[in-house]
Formats: sequence, structure tokens, C-alpha cells
Amino acid sequence: MKATEWTEAFASGKMDDKLSLLYGNAKTTLEQQRQRYVDAIQAFTELYPEREDLYIYSAPGRTEVGGNHTDHQHGCVLAAAVNLDAIAIVSFHEDQVIRLKSANYPQDVVDLTDLSVHLAEMGKSAALIRGIAARFAEMGVSVSGFDAYTTSSVLSGSGLSSSAAFEVLVGTIIDQYYNEGKAGAVEIAKIGQYAENRYFGKGSGLMDQMVSSVGGFVYIDFADVENPKIQQHNLDFEHAGYHICITDTKGSHADLTEDYVSIPQEMKQVAEQFGKQYLREVEPAEFFDAIPKLHGVCSDRAIMRAVHFFDENRRALLENNALAADNLDFFFDLVRQSGDSSANLLQNLYSCRKPTEQGIPFGIMMSKRFLGKSGAVRVHGGGFAGTIQAFVPTKVTEDYVKEMEALYGAGSCYVLRIRPVGGFSFQA
Repeated sequence: MKATEWTEAFASGKMDDKLSLLYGNAKTTLEQQRQRYVDAIQAFTELYPEREDLYIYSAPGRTEVGGNHTDHQHGCVLAAAVNLDAIAIVSFHEDQVIRLKSANYPQDVVDLTDLSVHLAEMGKSAALIRGIAARFAEMGVSVSGFDAYTTSSVLSGSGLSSSAAFEVLVGTIIDQYYNEGKAGAVEIAKIGQYAENRYFGKGSGLMDQMVSSVGGFVYIDFADVENPKIQQHNLDFEHAGYHICITDTKGSHADLTEDYVSIPQEMKQVAEQFGKQYLREVEPAEFFDAIPKLHGVCSDRAIMRAVHFFDENRRALLENNALAADNLDFFFDLVRQSGDSSANLLQNLYSCRKPTEQGIPFGIMMSKRFLGKSGAVRVHGGGFAGTIQAFVPTKVTEDYVKEMEALYGAGSCYVLRIRPVGGFSFQA
């Protein structure tokens, strides 16, 4: 469809059924999303006026619910795609180049005749684009190029995985147009992780990409990372009387790389004592029996982090079973246990190198005082700085948001909706 046709389709409400699927059917939400897409189409036509036939795609952010720092050890996680997303307006061509302009960022230009790793690109979005294109090329998919304009409501550093949404977005674009959708959601997630690890230069698990790509509320077992076991849930927390709230505690992520890297490093150090690469390969009983021997060989913190892994891995399964049985009371108790374990064993609520900067523990303390015995609150995502997650009764959600934003500023608390689908292509 042409730009004018897409604009009319969104502005007139013809796309409201699709927008409702992605964002909910609240009147104000639909109005905002209609305008968002119209604005994005306009921005694309200003950037690339010579392009006529347009395609539109979306990929969601995610919220981790259970399994804090388990995926990089091939453990189990519980997570959900959310209604914050990255969208792309795209036009395809045969120029052998990908030009992608993200709102408020310089344009990335990737030459498809050179898909090798570029050291100068590491840490930049161009590396992700090149890496994704390279992986599709290795799979025998011929990619000839496209121009794209993207904008995202998944704010960087929000703990909702803006990078995974971007990776899944690019992967979905290429898979849908150049590969007839043959790769599918699971493979697109793996391709995103490949690009992030090899081309972007960041070691990561597979949870973020998998949840963004698959969509919905999902339990994932990464024991076999090539063929992860996925179970989707239909539970809607809104209908159950709760909202998922994510609060940005405004801590700085600068100089935290050492803290993040230390967690998988120390867990792997423990695994190596058993001749294994990952803790998931070690039997829990064998580990706990060996703790006296490990003491003095591995650091106290490494052992405690390993204890967190084994307990948290089991807890993710129990949380999954609780949701399947609609037992929210037990589920919330497990969420609280997860939060306590992250604080006391995993120790990722703040950096020990910045002991006075405790935005996450402070936010958790204030949330617990607000919630009392209802709902639950925990650290969200990687930790050390950033976000907390709370399950808040619907009747007090508005008051909770006011409480958090009084502490951290306007717009710091997100009230999320579970998105039932992952990477998405709009059809006329």
C-alpha cells in the first residue's frame, strides 16, 4: 500500500482491530496509536520520498516475571510480551543496502555485500542489523535491502528490553518479506541473540528475544537452547484484578558492566567445579551436597549466587504451575520469594561499588509499605540499577502510580498490558 492509503487506513479506524490486539481497546489508547502510526508514516516519506510501496511491522518489549538471571545458565524463566513496542515503516528495494533511521538517532547504513563483523560497529545498532542479515544469509536467504523508519515506546534502560524488541523487529522484517515467514518466532529470537553476541559484542541469554518474538505470557525452559520448551498462558492479570507496574528508579547504568558480567562468570565458576559449563548441567542435589567442599574454592558470593540459581529455577516452574492452576495467592508468594532471593543471594539490587545508590531497594521498600499483604514486588531484569516490578490490585493502581511518580518523577511508572502476539506484520 502507498503512504496515503496507510495513513487513511489508520486515521479512519480501519486498523483499530489490529491496534486493539497490540495495545488494548481503550479509546484514548487507540487514538494515540492511530496518531503514532500516522506520524511514523509521515516521517518515513520525508526521509525516503522516492519509496512508494510501504510495509509496517511491530515487535514488543517484555517483562520478566520469574527466573531472575537463570536464562544465561540454560535455566527456566517466566516472562511476558507487553504493550510497549518498536514499530517500523519499511520499503524494500534491490540496492544491496539497509538504511534504517530510528527516531532521535542517526541513520544506520549497512552494506549487504559485506556481512563480516565490524569491530567499529560493536555496541551500535548497525551491528545488530548486520548480524541479523548475516545470519539469514548463512541460512540461504537472499536479502537485497530496504529503507526503514523506526520509533519505539520501549525506552532504553527501562528494563523492558528495547534491544530485543529492535532485534525481533529487524528479524521479522527480513523473515516476512524475504523468507516467506519460514524462520518463525523461535528462530528469529535465536538470530537476534546471535547478532547481539557475535556482532554487537554483548553476551546475553535468550529470554528477551524469545519473549518478544513469541508473544503472550510464556514459560520457557532453556535446557536445550536449540529447542527450548515453551508453554503459553492465557491468564490476563487485568481480568484477575491486578496490573503489572514497572517503575524506573532512575539509577544510572553507567559503569555497571562489571557488576552484570560478574553474575554469569561466578555461576560458571561454580559449574566448572563439576566439570560443567552451565549450572543447569549440574544436579541440584549434587551441588548442595558439595557446598562444604566448594567453600574456600569458590567465593562465598559465587556459591550464594549458585544457590539462587537452583532455587530460582525451581521457583520459575512452581510459578508456571501456579498460573496454570489460577492460584494467584501462591504465585504472589513465589514472586516475593524470588525478590528476597535476588536481594540476599544473587545480590543484584545495587552495586557494591556504589553502596549509597540504592534506588531499587528503596523503591521495593516503599512498594511493600504501600501494598501491605496484597500483590507483590521484586527487582526487574538485570538489576543493580533501573526498574522494579509490582503486581498491584486494580483498585489502588492509580494511587500506586502517584506514589512512585512522587518519588521518581512523572512518567517513571508504567502500567503494562500483556500483548498476546510477538513480531507482527500489518496487513492491508
